[in-house]
Amino acid sequence: MNEDAVPMVLEKAVDGFIRPGYHAFEEASGAMASAMGAFCATPDEATYGEAEAAFDELVSAWSHIEIVRTGPVIDDHRFERILFYPDRKSIGLKQVQAAIIEEDETATGPDYLPEKSVAMQGLLALEFVLFGTQYETMFDAPESYRCRYGAAIAENIDTIAGELAEEWDAPDGVAAHWKKPGPDNPLFRTNDEALTALLGVLVHGMETVRDYRIEYFYRGEEGPNIPTRAIYWRSENTWPSILANLEGLQALLNESEMVDLLDEDVRSIVSSINFLFSSVEGVVGNMNPDIEVVLSDSDQRAKLDYLLINTKDLILRLNDRYGGAIGLGAGFSFSDGD
Repeated sequence: MNEDAVPMVLEKAVDGFIRPGYHAFEEASGAMASAMGAFCATPDEATYGEAEAAFDELVSAWSHIEIVRTGPVIDDHRFERILFYPDRKSIGLKQVQAAIIEEDETATGPDYLPEKSVAMQGLLALEFVLFGTQYETMFDAPESYRCRYGAAIAENIDTIAGELAEEWDAPDGVAAHWKKPGPDNPLFRTNDEALTALLGVLVHGMETVRDYRIEYFYRGEEGPNIPTRAIYWRSENTWPSILANLEGLQALLNESEMVDLLDEDVRSIVSSINFLFSSVEGVVGNMNPDIEVVLSDSDQRAKLDYLLINTKDLILRLNDRYGGAIGLGAGFSFSDGD
């Protein structure tokens, strides 16, 4: 491994990918909050369309940076407050539906919503408000309960996004800990520890895409195949979110110039990983947005099989080939928590 490249790779990971990713998420969450406010004040097709578009942008921005499941986002249950998924027993959905039916005013207050169940305050709760059963009742009158609840969710997400951006921007905070491993560093004492965390983001991110974004609703020809298990199925953001996950993972690999850690004779490992990323992204970008159609169409199912095979290949190339090339011992596996 090229030890001399380590400081620059860590710096580029933070300043070239992580911090810009949280800034983009904060910008998208602010736009979402504004769009919900406008829709609630004047509920018509135009303002609803703007809220829909803002939601699509918010999902994309979050999906790009959600792969970094470490640092401030895991403090105070922030990750789950933004995205509670999978909701295995539909507990979260039932809580959201109950709040709407009962018109629970405490769920519309910025001081009270963060204290409620994490499932009631994030992206999937907002998706149900905007796209779920009886969403059209929000057009009946300005400032309906359902719309105000949605606006409160959007404001809550915006608050969390601001906290994340601020913590990553702090000069002596988590960003500095990532950039400068050392004996007094509370996160990483050595370069190897920092690189293990960085590669872990890529490996765990790919595992999440395969296991919880695709295989969670598609288990192959034998099934069970359940369209309503797919993330963001109501808003048809399943594939755009998965594409943003993949593009985020590839951007982290390349923006941080992780290829520079490899000796010259094995740098083709990264070329092959990039080729595979591009192939998988091309298939994801052309999937039918309707998950029921995907599961009932043999050509679409064949593409799902292709994605499962090739995302598994990506995991192995990142974990085994790249990990081995930067000096992680044979048999090292992020999957095992080693």
